Amino acid sequence: MTRAFNFSPGPAALPEAVLEQAQAELLDYRGTGHSVLEMSHRSSEFIEIAASAEADFRELLGIGGDYHVLFLQGGATQQFALVPMNLAAAGDTADYIHTGSWGTKAIKEASQLVRVHVAASSEKQSFTCVPPASEWRLTPNAAYCHITTNETIGGVQFHDYPDVGAPLVADMSSEILSRPVDVSRFGLIYAGAQKNIGPAGLVVVVVRKDLAGKARPGTPSILDYAVHAAEDSMFNTPPTFAWYLAGLVFAWVKAEGGVAEMARRSARKAGRLYAAIEASNFYTAPVAKADRSLMNVPFTLADATLDAAFLAGAEERGLKNLKGHRSVGGMRASLYNAVTEAAVDALVGYMQEFEAERG
Repeated sequence: MTRAFNFSPGPAALPEAVLEQAQAELLDYRGTGHSVLEMSHRSSEFIEIAASAEADFRELLGIGGDYHVLFLQGGATQQFALVPMNLAAAGDTADYIHTGSWGTKAIKEASQLVRVHVAASSEKQSFTCVPPASEWRLTPNAAYCHITTNETIGGVQFHDYPDVGAPLVADMSSEILSRPVDVSRFGLIYAGAQKNIGPAGLVVVVVRKDLAGKARPGTPSILDYAVHAAEDSMFNTPPTFAWYLAGLVFAWVKAEGGVAEMARRSARKAGRLYAAIEASNFYTAPVAKADRSLMNVPFTLADATLDAAFLAGAEERGLKNLKGHRSVGGMRASLYNAVTEAAVDALVGYMQEFEAERG
């Protein structure tokens, strides 16, 4: 069987070795006689799976004991509401740095629960850059400051995390595990799994312990970080198979050299693709060079009427899911950890071939 090169923004490519291990263990998990899909989350076998996954995740990102690590349902989108519900009172102000589509969604949801102050925005630049820190207008005594560290749709990434007076909250869904992170600079990090962690249905939340336990009155128990922390993320039945697969991914990242090695690979992959775009008069990358994402690379063709032909040719060559988001058009190649350097080489070769024929 020949597997395609998958450039999907999410649900995204998983490491082939992880898929093979999950396949081998699907019917009989390590001699238990049943699948993880059928396993009680209260069983000793699953508790071991969960504990191992958390330990590996903590090791990979250097997460200290002063943080809870929660494995929850609802995806990153649910965190747009849980963050203000858990970190701010109804009358508090929270700062948001607005750099793209996911920031837009986070702001809209939070605005129903807290006073949102957009402290900086690149909307006037069509979200093609990160607003310079000198232009940020932060609120004194804000409950927190929220950033989307990598905008999947627009391909804009923070390459340096800001220092702010309030607890820094980050949606890291599309860059988690792709580079080292000083977790101590953040009050809370959340990441939907379906980019660099595992299958859809799971979200990982890293929250400083002093920030948990402050949910506003009336917050349902299922939405309270402290409740989930007290129950080791098993207040209700968790997404067990997604958690198990995430653990396999964490072990794979460790075996491959950790997040430092993932960062080196990401730099090489993105570097090759951006270099090919820059060397061409046919392709254009719309994002400011200083803020270009290493995870999601949007690009356009000189003649948009050729988009369909480009995508059709890519499909024929096993280059999947290159169509840009409907809100921005063009193309987009997502280069998460499981996307190989061979995949990028194949994409660059096809781009050069297409330009030679159609440019």
